[in-house]
Parts: sequence; C-alpha cells; structure tokens
Amino acid sequence: MGRVFVVGSLNLDFVVTVDRHPAPGETVAGGDVRRHWGGKGANQAVAAARSAPDGKVQTGSVHLIGRVGDDEGGLAYRQRLSELGVAADSVIATSDVPTGSAIVVVNSEGENAIVVSPGANSSLVSSDLEPLNSLDVTDVVVVSLEVPLTIVAAASERAEAAGARFILNLSPFGPVQDHVLRRADPLIVNEHEAALLRMTFGSHPSMLITRGAAGSEWNGLHIPSRTDVEVVDTTGAGDAYCGTLAAALAGDATTEHAMRLATDAAAAAVSRIGAQ
Repeated sequence: MGRVFVVGSLNLDFVVTVDRHPAPGETVAGGDVRRHWGGKGANQAVAAARSAPDGKVQTGSVHLIGRVGDDEGGLAYRQRLSELGVAADSVIATSDVPTGSAIVVVNSEGENAIVVSPGANSSLVSSDLEPLNSLDVTDVVVVSLEVPLTIVAAASERAEAAGARFILNLSPFGPVQDHVLRRADPLIVNEHEAALLRMTFGSHPSMLITRGAAGSEWNGLHIPSRTDVEVVDTTGAGDAYCGTLAAALAGDATTEHAMRLATDAAAAAVSRIGAQ
C-alpha cells in the first residue's frame, strides 16, 4: 500500500448561488454567502483520505504539502485536515500573506464560475517539498497548477528520482515544461484543457480526460458517469475524482477499478454544495 502526497493549494471558498451567471457588466441577485473549505490540493487530499475502505484512513497514508496564512482560517484548516485523516504537518502557516480564497458563483443548474486569490499558496518554495525525500516506488505524488510552476517541476523531479507515480492535474491550464508533462502518468485534464494541450504540446502517452456527464477516458478505456445523482454543485468534482484515483492507484488498483472509484467520488461531490 503506497502513500499519497498531494502538493497543492488550500483555499477558503466563499460560495453564492444565483439563478444564472451574470453577463459582463451585469449585476444579478444571489443567495447568502457561505464559507466552505476548498483549494485543489486540499480537496484532492481529503478525497484521497475519504476513499479509504470503510472510511478508515491508515495513519500517514495521505500527506498534504502546502501553505496557509497565519490567520484564523488557516489554523482552522490545518486542524480540520488532521481530523479528516490527512497528515497536515507539512502545511506551513505563513505570517505575511493571508490564506488563499476563492469566490464561487453557482447557478441553478449547478454550474460554477470561480475567481481564485492565491494568497499563501504562491509562497511555496522548494524546501517545502522535503517530505518528498522519503518517496518510494509505491507512492503517488499529485500536483495541480494552483501553486508556482517551479514547485510543480520540482515535485515531478522528486517523484521521477524515486520511481514514484506522478499525477499532474493540468488545472487551471497554464504553461508547463514539456519534460514535466511527459512525467505525468496520468496527465488529468478536462475536455477544454485537452483541446488546449493538443494545440500547445500535441499528444500525450497517458492522458486522462474527464468529460463531466459524458464520463472519463484514459488511453482508450471509457468509464461512463453516474446518472443516478442530482447535480447540485459541480465545484470540486474534478478534485474528488483526482484524489480518489490517486489513492486507488497507490493501493495497486487496476486502471478500470481506480477510474470507477473516482467516478463514484465525483458523483458524490456534485450532489452537495461545496468542494469537500
């Protein structure tokens, strides 16, 4: 049984519901603002921990590497992660910047629009990756692009050197060095990101494409989405998929079984408000 190391962001999400998303320059009325826990890194780590059999997380099996502000929200977040079974000793409180935040607007069909203020997430430095020095071939490293690109590259190098699996969630889409992309197995993208990737990089030997209601595919294997859930909020569905997939692969699951578990996790995520 390998471990999952997530290198990524932690955000406080401020969520408001609207009947429809506003057009540029338009003001629409919304519901009450609610605060939720978010950030792609934390979402993925929580999903990985929750995917443990019977909800029982093995101590030290899921680690999160990231930064929060030295503020009430950041300190509460670290405590919450620990309570959920995520090893958060590598989540560093940073005194001069606030915890990252996101403004999430959800329409009546459950579709979201998000604006992210990175805060402490932008303060990650290479020395923060010291926990990856203990990697071995059974471990999985998960990274997305809400942290500096230098950290993405450094994490991929540590994973490659140890023979660990490196999963890159290319979201939000941005320029990543070709050799970093090639290390990803899989490289996880949605349909829009896949189209952009093909224009800028070309084909990839291990690309996993999530297609929302159309399911997901990985190197010719297609897994349909769940049709027995009511979509309430799509925020965090991709992160739930990614984190659960990583945990399944660390547990030596087959590709198909890992994708099915990830699909179930994404379905559960869209059935409730908030990313976690």
